[in-house]
Amino acid sequence: MQEYIRMIEMIVILFIGLMNVYTCHLYYRDKQYSRTGQYRISERKLLQASFLLGGLGAFLGMRFFRHKTKHRKFQFWIPITAVFTVGVWAWLVMEVLQSY
Repeated sequence: MQEYIRMIEMIVILFIGLMNVYTCHLYYRDKQYSRTGQYRISERKLLQASFLLGGLGAFLGMRFFRHKTKHRKFQFWIPITAVFTVGVWAWLVMEVLQSY
């Protein structure tokens, strides 16, 4: 049973990593779309990705690409989701490391 729990924890850790890469990519694409005047990614989708444990990717995307940095709801929510994401990730990593 412990093996299955450890495997699920590893899958969730991988999911968090992939979700952050995906979220950072969303911010990059939306910035590119804004520069070229193309159809934009909705703010709702950007925030949803952040709340689905992609907060660190959102935070890095905001900083690296200077995107959505002046929007109040992004200034408020993205740092919170980043801290939450890092906290969940760290907790899971510690759980996996303690089980060895």
